[in-house]
Amino acid sequence: MKNVLLLRIMKAKNIFYLIAVLLLGKSLYGQVQPTWESINERGYPQWFSDAKLGIFIHWGLYSVPSYASLEGYAEWYYRGLMTNDDRKAFQERIYGKDFQYEDFAPMWKAELWNPDEWAELFKKSGAKYVLLVSKHHDGFCLWPSQYAPGWNSVDVGPKRDICGELTEAVRNKGLKMGFYYSLPEWKSDIHRWYVDPDENIGTYVDTHMIPQFKELVTRYKPTVLFTDGEWRNSAEQWHATELISWYYNTVGKDAIVNDRWGDGQQHGFRTPEYSSGITLTDRPWAECRGLGRSFGLNRNEPLENYMTSDELIRHFCVLVAAGGGMTLNVGPAADGKIPLLQQERLLDLGEWLEINGEAIYGTRPYKKFYEMKKVEVTHIDEKIDFDWKRNSPDPAISCDHFKAYWSGEFSCPEDIYTFEIQTDDKAKLVIDGKTVIEDTKISNTRTIALSNTPSPFHTIEVFYEEDELEATITLYWSSETMERQVMKDFMAAEWVCNSPTTSQPQGLAALYTCQQPCICYTQGEDALYAIALDYPEYGLVLNIDQPADDMKVTMLGCQKTFPWKYQNGNLIIKTSGLKYSDLKSTAAWVFKMK
Repeated sequence: MKNVLLLRIMKAKNIFYLIAVLLLGKSLYGQVQPTWESINERGYPQWFSDAKLGIFIHWGLYSVPSYASLEGYAEWYYRGLMTNDDRKAFQERIYGKDFQYEDFAPMWKAELWNPDEWAELFKKSGAKYVLLVSKHHDGFCLWPSQYAPGWNSVDVGPKRDICGELTEAVRNKGLKMGFYYSLPEWKSDIHRWYVDPDENIGTYVDTHMIPQFKELVTRYKPTVLFTDGEWRNSAEQWHATELISWYYNTVGKDAIVNDRWGDGQQHGFRTPEYSSGITLTDRPWAECRGLGRSFGLNRNEPLENYMTSDELIRHFCVLVAAGGGMTLNVGPAADGKIPLLQQERLLDLGEWLEINGEAIYGTRPYKKFYEMKKVEVTHIDEKIDFDWKRNSPDPAISCDHFKAYWSGEFSCPEDIYTFEIQTDDKAKLVIDGKTVIEDTKISNTRTIALSNTPSPFHTIEVFYEEDELEATITLYWSSETMERQVMKDFMAAEWVCNSPTTSQPQGLAALYTCQQPCICYTQGEDALYAIALDYPEYGLVLNIDQPADDMKVTMLGCQKTFPWKYQNGNLIIKTSGLKYSDLKSTAAWVFKMK
């Protein structure tokens, strides 16, 4: 009996030991290791893919001048001073020649800032997370960083821990909090970004960036980290795997990082910027963009740069249908107030989501993202000299993947001319029906002889195909007696003119074309949604799989059901019974098929 009892005790000890080993092993091996394989195996938290909408906030010293070119980034103000662009002239004119960027710090008072007001607005917008720029490229910190003494919002300026106060307010509203953090700095004494050699960044990374990064994370435990400024260095130089794994292990299962960690990075949610959206589904993604062209408030920006509420809602639907989301930026004024126009756009988006959110939050892409339509816009362009940056020639035209065609006539007094096209994508020049420059990219020149008989006029055609991101094209010409200059003084082709009094207007007839989504699809757990971006006055035709015979079609926010039939591979929904009083939202109308 004694031996049996001894065996039982030994067996219990062995079981206890085995459990302890297993628990210890789980503790050890459950940690994310500093390798891309381990980081990718850990994956991404589902909440981010479900959230769809976040709010970006660019607010800092650059919010005091709030100035850039019409299309420029106001938060890059200090870089403009470094390169002596128009921001340098603006600063000298307004603040004096002896004024320095550092002098903006005591001017940033944030006297009207209420973090609870911001959090309430973001909640009403329908956003599920917030990203505050904790430190932009100028190195100024919005928390009391020991690595930026005298250059943070507690030591100077607002005299407040902006990161801490906003984190508390946002989390009190049930939203997740995150930070943008610039990896390099323009003003660092150790390494000045864009000035010092990129390969000499090691000491800065080791002694400043890494400890400051860890200070920020340890202090506030942000759920999202959006790093930036990585593009001149490698992921290895930024110690990406070490920092990402450390961050994940520190914050826990809900933590997520973006994809801006330097050349060679293999992880992070994708962050297309001011685009027509992407269609990659291998990782989560969210387009980051402002309501206008700038992230930081740019007082020089014209109203037409801002998306209308309807444009914002439709663009958001396009992103979600492709499996992505949007991190929508606001640029508060230096006093801490978000401009009323920006507030209006956020509230309009929130009202639309209040009605239609079930077709957005937690959805996944259908096997096809969109139904497409061709869009055509005609202009008279005085010349071909365009830098659309990340925009398009017209609000109806997509920012990426559009085509332009110019045609007209010109006269010339000489015989020999050199033509040149500078472009970021593909372009072709045709004169008198003959190709002069074909499918050029970047820059191409060609010298040709033009005869003035039997007519002094010559036809000209220019073809342009925009791919992605930047969009630029300029047409130059020169001769022995004329310096290189942008070509102009055209007569437009007659086909574009509708007025009998302007049958030969000055300029080129321009035709811009693209394919735009007109219906977006999303899938919920038990329903398919078709989001009509055009009012479905004549019904909907959906090229989708044949549904069950007992399927019902309804519109979110409306009590009616709609008759339908399936014919030749298309679901045809009849909407003639819709009345104005049935419509509870604008911009986009969501039909639910269940």
